Amino acid sequence: MHSSSVKAITTSSAPAPVGPYNQAVLAGGWLYCSGQIALDPSSNLMVGAGDVKAETRQVLTNLLSVLKAAGAGPKNVVRTTIYLVDLKDFEQVNSIYSEQFQAGISPARACVQVAALPKGGRIEIDCVAWMGEINET
Repeated sequence: MHSSSVKAITTSSAPAPVGPYNQAVLAGGWLYCSGQIALDPSSNLMVGAGDVKAETRQVLTNLLSVLKAAGAGPKNVVRTTIYLVDLKDFEQVNSIYSEQFQAGISPARACVQVAALPKGGRIEIDCVAWMGEINET
């Protein structure tokens, strides 16, 4: 792959990376979005005070902001991974997640429990999106 076909995607509408990575990378027709936690991009503070529903809303807001910066939206997402500190939060997360991915074909997905997440978060979500033509047949 030539470097000209790889582009970093950044937006101030989502938290700035805290390490040597980008919010997303566009490679060919694919957009690879880094995991988002419940950081408020304007204050850089965690949202939700441990309320997984509030955290999930912020995580999805951040992720959708990165998608928008690349010219994409929820319909472009073909794969997500959800990382939970406690799988008991699965149903609550699912109820919020389904609000964003209800139109068209839902993305393929994995959901795993992890020992810990940055900043004490309860949830992190990353995704892969197809930037070509969307055909929902």
